[in-house]
Amino acid sequence: MLELEDLQIRQGDFALSADLKVPAGARVAVIGPSGSGKSTLLGAIAGFIVPESGRILWGGEPITPLLPAERPVSILFQENNLFPHLTAAQNIGLGLRADLKLNAGERDRIEQAMKRTGLEGLGLRRPADLSGGQQSRVALARAFLRNKPLMLLDEPFAALGPALKREMLSLLGEIAGENGNTVLMVTHDPDDARLFADLVVMVDEGKAHPPAPAAEILTNPPEALRRYLGEQ
Repeated sequence: MLELEDLQIRQGDFALSADLKVPAGARVAVIGPSGSGKSTLLGAIAGFIVPESGRILWGGEPITPLLPAERPVSILFQENNLFPHLTAAQNIGLGLRADLKLNAGERDRIEQAMKRTGLEGLGLRRPADLSGGQQSRVALARAFLRNKPLMLLDEPFAALGPALKREMLSLLGEIAGENGNTVLMVTHDPDDARLFADLVVMVDEGKAHPPAPAAEILTNPPEALRRYLGEQ
């Protein structure tokens, strides 16, 4: 379980609070207006942003003092963060070893990850030679190879067309289900939440609200969510 205990984040004039729990293995859509603090929330969980006060716990153990690399977290950004001079296989391999000094077993794991994500035969291509969807698959394969139980995704598929985005969300759900990952995904699209998420965390007016069942909150949205969706 992921727990945010009275978490207070402050960056200049911006402030965000969170006091919530996310069950292990849950799929959570983090939604809210632009600038509300969705990415800030993920940054704090990942360790890139230091909270003013409060605690972050995973499995009952505090992870707030840990450096990003020490946390049980993989994070996937919209830009995918692929290195242009490395091949697809090498970019994926970074999920196993930063120095890419890979043994035979690790190279086999990369091959299996490429097959699982539809990248078979593309290992020698560089990011510039891949489509947007293929680049997303490389980043996703790398994240899963890191084998961290908590996955944070900051609009990773926002630049993809509707059909390809649905395909990627389906793939994410399948692999996360197989591996038992807990997933928090920032999205601006309520259809993403309907397709992927069990729970929704609404971020609005300086607060990340506790998770609510996705079907319930999207069918009968509270006032803050109605404002965000443009509903009367």
